[in-house]
Amino acid sequence: MSHQESSRRRLQGIIISDKMAKTVVVRVDRMKMHPKYKKRYTMSKKYKAHDEKGDYHVGDQVIIEETRPISKDKCWRVVKKI
Repeated sequence: MSHQESSRRRLQGIIISDKMAKTVVVRVDRMKMHPKYKKRYTMSKKYKAHDEKGDYHVGDQVIIEETRPISKDKCWRVVKKI
């Protein structure tokens, strides 16, 4: 594994929108614990990811990887479908 691969962050999520051209919106969920009450709860964040060929659709579980800025708010790309 080269240094370039290991420095890029990878996240796993579900595609919630594919209506834009060459772009999908991916929701990434993570569990967080409340500091006082110790209850675990889910937090989610949406990322816009680049999909050049339009292979991925709503409901697909995918892995996204950080990349150079592609547009104003898109700096992730879809790596593969799970």
